[in-house]
Amino acid sequence: MIEKRTLGRTGEQVSVLTFGCGAVGGLMVKGDAAEQERAAALALEHGVNFFDTAPGYGDGVSEVDLGKLLKKLKPKALIGTKVRIPSGDRGAIAARINASLEESLKRMDRDHVDLFQLHNVLSPDGGGESLTAAQILADVVPAFQKLRDAGKIRYLGFTALGDIGEIDKVVAAGVMDSAQVCMNALNPSAVASMAETYPAQDYRRLMVRARDAGIGTICIRVLAGGALSGETGRHPRGWAVVPPIGSGSDYMRDVERARRFRPLVEEGHAGSLTELAIRYALAQPSLSTTQVGVATYEQVAGAIDAIEKGPLPPVAMARVRDIQQTFVGEPR
Repeated sequence: MIEKRTLGRTGEQVSVLTFGCGAVGGLMVKGDAAEQERAAALALEHGVNFFDTAPGYGDGVSEVDLGKLLKKLKPKALIGTKVRIPSGDRGAIAARINASLEESLKRMDRDHVDLFQLHNVLSPDGGGESLTAAQILADVVPAFQKLRDAGKIRYLGFTALGDIGEIDKVVAAGVMDSAQVCMNALNPSAVASMAETYPAQDYRRLMVRARDAGIGTICIRVLAGGALSGETGRHPRGWAVVPPIGSGSDYMRDVERARRFRPLVEEGHAGSLTELAIRYALAQPSLSTTQVGVATYEQVAGAIDAIEKGPLPPVAMARVRDIQQTFVGEPR
């Protein structure tokens, strides 16, 4: 059975593998109902107890499809979704949050979700589709808290992407129960101090600091959008183009760096680069759970198999760190 860890101050025991319903992989957006059900049933059989979706995944399709699965399989699991506040709604943030949640609940045919997460990135000026920490603490959090008081949600979360200074302000406020944190073998800065010339965004050990602050950590981009498979081809269900988050400047550069980890597969530390990447994330003690983008039943089975093999052993982790050092000084 898949290991469970504590999701921060919530005290919830969550599987270290989340059943992600995103569009990067695409199973829950473009997959057929029978395959979706087989994949979800397999995950539940192995102890997965956290399902994550969002309105933006397939323009609501993911939530609709997940709702159908939940109704049929009736799992004892935590359900999470998100809200993204458009720039045009900055004058009515609470109203947009309330409307988004109601729309999500209707699509999933539910009366509440366990985890409700802000999906906007953070920036100091709140430009474009980003929000500042001040806006989150003054407007978003009170709206979330009212929904919690009304029994519509149980826990508050946010996507910790964007400016690290603004992210730190939200973490320090002690109001969020979970954070989605970008961390993978190409960019380990959320768990380890990196050289200034390391070619990736520096998250300044965010996952560790969030864990220490009582925030549950949800690892995202564990496969760097698929680049850590070492393959350039993408499944037709997933995004054709995946912009990197926090790592290199483009997908092909991420793939090239990922291929430098191939000696670990040849040495027998993992069966594939994908398995290596998943087990690398699992080896981080500050991780509560991780999401893996999947397009097929077979990819779900592969992620489960990787997780059940456990974290990479210390000797393999040391080899990964050695290879990561070869990236230092290269252009991002």
